[in-house]
Amino acid sequence: MKRTGATILIVAALVGLVAGFLVDAVLTSVGRPTFVPAASLPTILVLLGAVVVAVAVPVFRASRGRSGRRIDPFRALRIAVLAKASSLVGAAATGFALGLLAFVFTRPFTPSLGSLGSIIATAVCGAVLVVAGLVAEQLCTIRKDDDDEHPGSPGARPDTGPSVG
Repeated sequence: MKRTGATILIVAALVGLVAGFLVDAVLTSVGRPTFVPAASLPTILVLLGAVVVAVAVPVFRASRGRSGRRIDPFRALRIAVLAKASSLVGAAATGFALGLLAFVFTRPFTPSLGSLGSIIATAVCGAVLVVAGLVAEQLCTIRKDDDDEHPGSPGARPDTGPSVG
């Protein structure tokens, strides 16, 4: 499995940004109030980040030999995938909140402080979830063994190429 790269996180954030802007644009065009995330959403994003890191720590300890307990490799893979998904969700949530902010700031009126606070908190906590997901993904990586075959190492077979006969 490849590590989560900056490109996919930026794409997720941009998709979220466009979606957030369009949601508010469509809502106001039909005469409805703009979308404001629930006040509990930032808390949920931070708690999800804490849980992802907490479940990755035993994998880190077992892979570094700091724990006598053995971790099932499938469980470690599931945790790594959860970490990757969390970072993508955090990037999308951050982008969505920034899209909401962009729409609100392009309007000619001054938004209420309560709605702005919830949107800003969602953007910040989404970024916290991205960081937590990336940290948990790092904790789930294993070290390379010394006996792994690397090109050019004494144990590796040289590439002889096709034989001509």
